[in-house]
Amino acid sequence: MIIGIDIGSTTTKAVILHEGNVTTKIKTKAFDAITSATGVLGKLTLENGISIKEIDRLMITGAGASKITKDIFDIKTERVDEITAIGYGGIFLSGQEPILITNIGTGTAIVEAGNGKSEHVGGSGVGGGTIIGLSKALFNTTSFSNIIELASRGNIHEVDLSIGDIVDTKISFLKNDSTASNFGKMLDTAKREDIALGVLTMVYQVIGMLSVFAAQGKHRTQVIVTGNGSNNEIGKKVLKDITQMYKIDFIYPKDAEYATAIGAALAGTR
Repeated sequence: MIIGIDIGSTTTKAVILHEGNVTTKIKTKAFDAITSATGVLGKLTLENGISIKEIDRLMITGAGASKITKDIFDIKTERVDEITAIGYGGIFLSGQEPILITNIGTGTAIVEAGNGKSEHVGGSGVGGGTIIGLSKALFNTTSFSNIIELASRGNIHEVDLSIGDIVDTKISFLKNDSTASNFGKMLDTAKREDIALGVLTMVYQVIGMLSVFAAQGKHRTQVIVTGNGSNNEIGKKVLKDITQMYKIDFIYPKDAEYATAIGAALAGTR
């Protein structure tokens, strides 16, 4: 039995890989790498009745993996490069190869994977951490579920300047309601809900356009979306609008938020 652990800056995810299948998935929140790794491992074993002796290897990756330099609980512990883990996980979940992956975590990494290689194509510091940080500064909320709930009731036209706001004629293939400037309108009547939607829209538009540029550069028509940021309907709607404009499809495989942990576990079989 191999356990893959993705130690992020706020969320740590773990999976069990047994005989080539992912049998269990779990996640916890902690800000210290060692606390995160040991906590998620303890939760995984206790809740599933697993003995430490049954675990052959721990494969760790993510931002916090470099902080762990010794075996955990005397289990053989190996570190996996995060880009490699994203690549393995994306291929496993999508069932495709080669592929282009946009992994949305605290920041965003774009990875091309296939033929035994994972290449870091690019990325951005814009991601889930941006959403949390701006939400704290602008309307004093750090709960992602609360941000999503607020944004679901927001009106984007209260905060964003659209093309139709500034020109009467058509520009290229863009629609009149396409964004001309994020937060470029910012009416005095804008509520917390509108600002929350503006933050999410801006972040996913940046991620979407970077993904489009990467896909065009690699001559691909699909992008596999993984990571914690792959699992919210507002973000998906923003990316769908980008699909309609640029004909690049965003694909969301099942269990996409666990892709990096799965990839780490798979690296233990190579």
